[in-house]
Amino acid sequence: MPLSSSISSTSVSSSASNASASSDQTVVPSQRQQERQYDCPILIWMLSFNREYSPEEYDDCYNVVQQCVPHAKIKYQPENADTFRQLMMHMLPLLMMRHRRIPRAKWKDCVTPHGKHWIEQSPEDMAPNKFLHSMIGYHLSVDTSICGMAMTQGMQKRVVNIGLGIKRLAVEPKGVSVADYVRSQSHKLTQEEQSFVKLEFGDEVMLRRLCILLALKQAYLGAIGQPIGFDYSRLSFNIDEQRASGDGLPLQGWEFRVYMAELGVSRREKLVEDSYECVGAFFRGTVETKFIFYENREQLDSWVQFLNVDQMVKVIPKLTA
Repeated sequence: MPLSSSISSTSVSSSASNASASSDQTVVPSQRQQERQYDCPILIWMLSFNREYSPEEYDDCYNVVQQCVPHAKIKYQPENADTFRQLMMHMLPLLMMRHRRIPRAKWKDCVTPHGKHWIEQSPEDMAPNKFLHSMIGYHLSVDTSICGMAMTQGMQKRVVNIGLGIKRLAVEPKGVSVADYVRSQSHKLTQEEQSFVKLEFGDEVMLRRLCILLALKQAYLGAIGQPIGFDYSRLSFNIDEQRASGDGLPLQGWEFRVYMAELGVSRREKLVEDSYECVGAFFRGTVETKFIFYENREQLDSWVQFLNVDQMVKVIPKLTA
């Protein structure tokens, strides 16, 4: 199946008829007009691992996830920092619902056949129309010393189409040249994309462009629920011309928010500065595909929130309530 059919890229046309309404007629808003009232605002939470964790903190996190996030199959390995990152990542939806003051017993985590998660709140004391627009779609992502959650609220069929891509701005393995690293990742890029990461652009520009492209692909694949191991070269992003394609077919109606997260993270008991290229992807169903670049922290204040381990650990006792 072509990638573009995963989310329909066909623009939706609507016809409007002119009619004069008499005083005893009621004008009923169309479904599209009603949906515009709930514009699916995007929020992203980023959690940095700013310090090492204790065995007690690991146990507390593991117990919370076992109790409240049963779909997260994480092995108990206190000595494995990767499992701690997974635990913290899966606790983000719990923290988000706690922040909204909704008890754990009043919501459930649902999933589509493609593995896309959304949160459904209890319909009690909620008007039917409000309930339909109360679904919270989310996507989780983690890379090295940071994890994140992209979320939006609205109708279930819309909110599940959200994804988050995170790519650390660094070469792998450590010590390899930027040129060699870019070459090692070239199989994930199309010929067109490779023209954006040429050697003559210099190491800094070349590395950043590569990480943005990889984060874009990760965010899109997360939004449509594609599994790990997908061939990245089937996707192509032309940032200059603001277009994207999958298997050669245009991907229309998408919004890609591109920003950098610069945080203090823990490395072998030392706090160091780390940078990550991040992308939030969401299908809005419009005719065009839009790329929005955010150049500084101030531009993120209204929709990106930064957290750390201390803040999460502090509220652990409240997450199960």
